Amino acid sequence: MSDRVLGVACLLLSAFYIFMATQIQTSFITDYLGPKFFPILIASLLAIAAIFPIIKPDPDPDWPGIGRFVEIIFAVAVMVAYTYALPVVGFVLSTAITSGILSWRLGAKPIAAAIAGVSISVGIYVVFHLVLQLSLARGPWGF
Repeated sequence: MSDRVLGVACLLLSAFYIFMATQIQTSFITDYLGPKFFPILIASLLAIAAIFPIIKPDPDPDWPGIGRFVEIIFAVAVMVAYTYALPVVGFVLSTAITSGILSWRLGAKPIAAAIAGVSISVGIYVVFHLVLQLSLARGPWGF
C-alpha cells in the first residue's frame, strides 16, 4: 500500500509541477523550446516513473529503521538550508558546503568529502557559469 501512496503522491506532484511550469512568463524574444520545456520534461518523467509503483507495488516493502529516517530528515534539512544560503553566500560556497556535508553523510571520510564538495562546486561553476554563460547566485566575493 505504501508504494501506491508514494506513486500517487509523485503523480500529484508532477501534475502540480507541470501546472506551475505553464505559469512561467516568457519574454518576446526566447529560444525555440522556451523556459517551460525543461520543467515540463522533468515532471513528465516523474509522472511516468510514478505509474509503476501504482500498477505493480512491492508485495512486501522493506522499510528502513529509525536511523535511516533521521538521515533522510537531515539531508532534507541540509537542502533547505542550502536554498536559504544560496542568495546570501553565493553558489560556489553554499554548493561546496552542501555537497561536502552530503558526501560525508553518504559515507566519505571528512577530508574526502570536503575535497568532493569543493570539486563538485567548482566543476558545476565552470560548466554552467564560465562555459554555458548561465547566471548563478553571486556571493559577497562576486562568485
